[in-house]
Amino acid sequence: MLTSKQRAYLKSLAMNENPIIWLGKASLTPENTKNIDEALAARELIKIGVLKNCADDPKAIAEAAAGRTHAEIVQVIGKKIVLYREGKDDKKKIELPR
Repeated sequence: MLTSKQRAYLKSLAMNENPIIWLGKASLTPENTKNIDEALAARELIKIGVLKNCADDPKAIAEAAAGRTHAEIVQVIGKKIVLYREGKDDKKKIELPR
């Protein structure tokens, strides 16, 4: 679980990032889940955009994606989702505050 201080730090890092994955009408497919998992392994912190033609609620998508990829939900604002998963020791890029 992330502390509020760690969550605030991750939000500040994600603020200037653009979404690297966009979810459309098909919503969260196994292929999208695989892409999210690979992106988290490479970057630790990712932003996901939900297009207007997606009928699903972004909060529900965030919970499903986080559950399937063992990630933490940093925030969901409007149609943007920010997820974080700590990298393996040799690939760790983000040092969280205590």
